[in-house]
Amino acid sequence: MSDPHVKRLRRLDACAVSDALDKLGLPGAVTGIAQRSGEGRVAGRAVTMKVGPGQPPPGPPKHLGCTAIEQAGADDIIVVEQRSGVEAGCWGGLLTLGAKMRGVAGVVADGPLRDVDEAIAYSFPVWSRSLTSRTARGRVVELGTQVPVTLGAGPNAGGEVTVHPGDYLLADRSAVIVIAAADIERVLEAAEMIVAREAAMAKAILAGTPIGQVMGGNYEHMLENH
Repeated sequence: MSDPHVKRLRRLDACAVSDALDKLGLPGAVTGIAQRSGEGRVAGRAVTMKVGPGQPPPGPPKHLGCTAIEQAGADDIIVVEQRSGVEAGCWGGLLTLGAKMRGVAGVVADGPLRDVDEAIAYSFPVWSRSLTSRTARGRVVELGTQVPVTLGAGPNAGGEVTVHPGDYLLADRSAVIVIAAADIERVLEAAEMIVAREAAMAKAILAGTPIGQVMGGNYEHMLENH
């Protein structure tokens, strides 16, 4: 059954939800992770994966990303952390194809994306911190699936955000937005209110009201609590 919160989130953009987080005093806006392929925004719940140097978890060998794909669906976004400093792909072409065939909403990777041209050819939405040709093999491994992961730069660049499995994400060309599952209803309500106010302001501008008059009071105080 489709998640009604995901359905509502898909109607919003990253800037409106970022404003809602500001209004509520919550973290969650992540910049610098760019959309590399696919068209339009995606929204969904986080299926997480952590990648880096080290030893993989015990058990039969499995290529990184396969478990996440197998656990994800249409209302899910696979979220990858590869912040180790090792230049090695944490997502690649066959994984992109597998996620597309599974019907996954998209992938957000704080790390290097490999095979970007394949992702573009598949029209599958992928966001990444950077691009690379270097394989993960012999460089990094999957350290865990459905574990907390971290997105975002340091405190001087907007701060870091922890993503837990089941948290909500919205991603478009402006930013990646993370919303804790416990906060989703109040964030959606605040964002929907902001969108409605901005739509009314746009209507006034189109009707010929001077922009300074429209934005002078309403816009400047829109994030204040009333």
